[in-house]
Amino acid sequence: MGGLQRFENRLEQMISGVFARAFRSAVQPVEISAALQREVDNNAQILSRNRRLVPNSFHVELSEGDLERLSPYDSAMAEELTSTLREHADHQSYVFPGPVNIVFEGADDLTTGRFRVRSKAVAKVTHNATNTQVGRARALLEVNGTQHPLDPPGLVVGRGTEADLRINDPGVSRRHIQFLVSGGREGLKLGVRDLDSTNGMLVDASKVLESPLYDGSTVKIGNTTMTVRIVDDEKSGDV
Repeated sequence: MGGLQRFENRLEQMISGVFARAFRSAVQPVEISAALQREVDNNAQILSRNRRLVPNSFHVELSEGDLERLSPYDSAMAEELTSTLREHADHQSYVFPGPVNIVFEGADDLTTGRFRVRSKAVAKVTHNATNTQVGRARALLEVNGTQHPLDPPGLVVGRGTEADLRINDPGVSRRHIQFLVSGGREGLKLGVRDLDSTNGMLVDASKVLESPLYDGSTVKIGNTTMTVRIVDDEKSGDV
């Protein structure tokens, strides 16, 4: 029995066939599962001879009618889709850069029975900062939906365990860049410099070795983009 058939059988057993009847004339779950597998196949990037990086964040867009039919079962379906996609990845020696996330959304331009999949690779980000440190920071670094404090004297970003902020992105060196932070409330200064990385960095879309940073500045290393945010005094926990 193929992986898609096992997926369909498990899903039908889980919800006693109600889901299959509801979707008989609309989008079929097995079609979405097959589309997700094609999406990772078509976007695989070679890491080494036996390993390829694939997207791990997926947005499945459906017509509003299909989305409404799906809503009672979306959690169960997302779990089964994730499980089947992981099985496919294992068989193909694919590597996800972080947790697999599947979200269902409505799209006005889609009719019943039609859907599309959008995907991207979102690297897992690890940092030891506490929520209190984030709340008191005068500047923050936003990375893949997470926030990290930019406190003096700064922090090193890389893929290795010696980095202060670790990003599981194969395009990122073990010690890739260093953010530099100095000054206090009245004269906060931010900057970034490359640490002789393999692939370099882009600051506001320009390749540089070192650069000052401001509110809204973007720094891209590998496939990961980070955004600098200066925190207003009223929002900061400082007193």
